[in-house]
Amino acid sequence: MPLHRTCWKGGRKPPVPPPPMSIPLRPPCSHNYIGLVPLSTNNNLRRYIMGTRNNLPTWSGPKYSRRDFLVRSGLVGAGALSLPTLLAACGGGSSTTADTKSLFFENWPGYMDEETVALFAKETGIDFKYTEAFLDNNEYFAKIQPALSQGKTIDPDILAPTFWMAARLIQLGWVQKLDKSSIPNIANLRDDLKNPSWDNGNEYSLPYQTGIAGIAYNQKVTGRELKSVEDLFDPAFKGKIGVLTEMRDTIGLLLMAEGKDITKVDTFDKAANAFDRLEKAKSDGQIRSFTGNEYTKDLSAGNFAACVGWSGDVLQISKDNPDVKFIVPEEGGTSWYDTMVWVKGSENGASVSSWMNYLYDPVNAARLTSFVQYMSPVKGVREELVKLGGESAALAENPLLFPDDATVKRLQTWGGLSEAEETKFDERFSSIVGA
Repeated sequence: MPLHRTCWKGGRKPPVPPPPMSIPLRPPCSHNYIGLVPLSTNNNLRRYIMGTRNNLPTWSGPKYSRRDFLVRSGLVGAGALSLPTLLAACGGGSSTTADTKSLFFENWPGYMDEETVALFAKETGIDFKYTEAFLDNNEYFAKIQPALSQGKTIDPDILAPTFWMAARLIQLGWVQKLDKSSIPNIANLRDDLKNPSWDNGNEYSLPYQTGIAGIAYNQKVTGRELKSVEDLFDPAFKGKIGVLTEMRDTIGLLLMAEGKDITKVDTFDKAANAFDRLEKAKSDGQIRSFTGNEYTKDLSAGNFAACVGWSGDVLQISKDNPDVKFIVPEEGGTSWYDTMVWVKGSENGASVSSWMNYLYDPVNAARLTSFVQYMSPVKGVREELVKLGGESAALAENPLLFPDDATVKRLQTWGGLSEAEETKFDERFSSIVGA
């Protein structure tokens, strides 16, 4: 039975900055199981955390997506499990050894179900260590940079960076080529995710999960349906608009409202007008606040009439609040995905291939989709969800997981930015958010 983990009280930040290593240090805890149930969690979230969803086994981790884990739960620690045995929540883990029957995957919080991990370990005999230490792409990069930049190794074999960070790691030479001959299920990769410009042939990366950034709104507050990015600038909603602190999603929508193709926006000059418009909206009082995942709370409570939001979050909270809706604007939405990459220096290539091949089996991918409720990169998942029945079968008809062709055509994914240009984007965005 999962127990309370009381290492940190509810709140958005850990008591100390994360240490510069791949495995965060854990403060003393009062229990050995990784129940991850903060005392301040509301009843709805406790329902997820304690594993009462009918179609899922009891799980010693959170029951919501990695994007809303941190703020909703108030936890910032890294849950860890190692199969066939669970790691003690308060103890540190040893480094992965050069053993092809071992594997260490470092992922985002709430982004994996226990059953998938347990079945993989049982079927392969691989000693699988799984931790949830990804809290932010740039923060994680700062942790691994000191070692990898000097040609040293880090403990994890597989990381889960978002696509743009994966592109940076590939460019820096910090990840290894995948042995695609040992991943036959790579044939199940969706066609629209093959051959990204920054990793032609998917030589170094495979998508893990995908999602959409668009407009979330509370129809009880707006009094009407929303259709466009321009609705965020409607004077009727002055002081009731939320904007994500995820720069690419926020600026991406504004650029698409200008009619620009964000796949071709590779310099700051091409995006300057969007930043100026955002800054003016803030100074005019149109924007209530810039937020991370806490936007879901303000949206449900009616503090936001509308905001930039993520499809998976809205899919989850709309179950309890049908007034909350999500749209891909007429101008288009941004498509993002997290990846799996094999870290340079890792000697567990056979286990890496086994894991990726396992996740790209539609049966296993469907089970994962039923848990995380984001779009799967694997073909055949929809049919497998139907076979699962119950709530899983209902997900097969959800347009946020399986958008129609017209919606897909309106989605764009950011192209690559050089490190110098990305710095310009980030600095300008930070000056607006923090002003």
